[in-house]
Amino acid sequence: MNTICIMCPMGCPLKIEEINGEVVVSGNTCKRGQIYGVEEYTHPKRAVTTLVRTVDGGVVSVKTSNTVPKERIFDVVNEIGKLVAPIDVQIGDVLAHDLLELGVDVIVTGTAKSGVKI
Repeated sequence: MNTICIMCPMGCPLKIEEINGEVVVSGNTCKRGQIYGVEEYTHPKRAVTTLVRTVDGGVVSVKTSNTVPKERIFDVVNEIGKLVAPIDVQIGDVLAHDLLELGVDVIVTGTAKSGVKI
């Protein structure tokens, strides 16, 4: 498989293949690329960013505090969709702890915007 490493701004083009039962990564220029390549091949994860409704009908941007397994992204998005943030929510506030027992929190990343519908 071919992909681009997202661990730093260099964006190294990675070639990831399994040879004799071992994951081999080439194209990386640092150790982070090697680690990312192996994880992307064996168990890919992603951070989730989305919007949450506020009690006044507005929205606020949020993200997961860490990456989640790629196969659980839709579960995470659905669960975040059930959240409602208070009007006075602030950047850095935690709206949910240990979401779906995945070890990630849902953290506010922006200022609430009133009157914006999702």
